[in-house]
This record gives sequence, C-alpha cells and structure tokens, in this order.
Amino acid sequence: MVKRKTAMNIRKTHRYLGIFIGIQFIMWTVSGMYFSWTDLDEIHGDQFKKETPDQTSFSDLQAPSQLAPDLEISSVNLQEIAGEPYYFVNEEFLLNARTGEKLQEVNKEQAVAIAGRFMKDDFKISGVEKITETGDHHEYRENLLPAYVISYETDENLKAYIGAVNGSFRAVRHRDWRWFDFLWMTHTMDYEGRDDFNNLILRGFSLLGLITVLSGFLLWFISSPRMIKLFG
Repeated sequence: MVKRKTAMNIRKTHRYLGIFIGIQFIMWTVSGMYFSWTDLDEIHGDQFKKETPDQTSFSDLQAPSQLAPDLEISSVNLQEIAGEPYYFVNEEFLLNARTGEKLQEVNKEQAVAIAGRFMKDDFKISGVEKITETGDHHEYRENLLPAYVISYETDENLKAYIGAVNGSFRAVRHRDWRWFDFLWMTHTMDYEGRDDFNNLILRGFSLLGLITVLSGFLLWFISSPRMIKLFG
C-alpha cells in the first residue's frame, strides 16, 4: 500500500501541474476548436476579393530581349500595372513591355490600381501607406518589402498589401485573420515565427502535460478503494 505521505506528494504534484499548464491546455483546446470551425478561404480573405481578377488584353508587346538587348535575363514575369503591361525581370525591376521604360517601384496610384484588380469594388479606401520594414509579429512579416498597405473602411479593419518592387498583389489581412494568427501562435507556442513545432516551449509543455495525465492515473490508482483492496 502506498504511504500516506507519498500519496499526498503525488496529489500535490498533480494539482500544481494542473494549475501551471491549465491555461495552456485551455488555449490548445480553444484554438483547436476555432481552427476546426473556421473556413480557411475566409481566413485568407477570399470573401473580400473578386472571383476573377480584372485582366486587360494586351497587344504589340516587345520581347524582353528586344527591350534590353544588353541585359542577361534569368527570369521574367508579365503582369499588369495600372492598365499597362510590365515584365518583372530577374526579380529586380519592372520593364514596360511596350516602351522598355524601367520602373524601379510602383507609386501609390499604381498600387491602388493593382489592388482594385483583385479587391471587390464596394470597398472604400481609407488610406495608403508605404512600409519598408516589419517586426517579427507584424501581419505582413516575412514578406516582400517595401510594400504598400491599402486600408479600407470596413468593420473588419481590412487591409491589402501590394509589393512595391514587383507590383504584385501580396496579401489580404482582416480581423478574423488576426484572430487566427494569434490563436495559431498560442497553439504552436512559437512566439516568434508561429510555425516552429519543434520549439523548446512546446516540447516542455507537452512533456508536462503527459506527466500531469499520468499523475492523474496514478492518483486514481492509489486512491481507488478497489485498487487498495486488490493490491493493499
């Protein structure tokens, strides 16, 4: 039979472990429920975007090698910027596909036009800002910079991000996405990059969780009258 002092120590360990990791257990459960009930397409902001982006048909385009014969081209991508065709060359700069004019960055007006191709027309713009850096917890972290942030007058605090260098539509951020991002951080316990499932905090709490469950089983075993009768 387990001594009373040993039983008390097991009970105390189980209780304090439960208090210590209980909040994290709640966050794991709440975030897991949120993820299972959430439509990822809505988190990505598809409900704010047009089903098919507006696309202009272009003609009389020149080949990149004709526009810049002295340039060694390793990559090229054709895209529309404010109704004009541009090549994004070598992932460095934009080249007008008709005139050969070089464009280092798009301006605010062009960024608004790019966003208008993708976002639904019933959203009113409340502001346009250019950003050159983001922190570890910024909603546009680890993305192409500099970029334009286009804010809209909505209850969801809706924002669209446009790459200034390549003129691409990069991301949509809104209230539900921010909740998802926060809960994902608490779920993975990666409070820096969000996506590292091998971090020490998560490993430590997982181990403590296992110990808590096992101590609960052990506590039941040593305090159950039937077990005491069988093994006492």
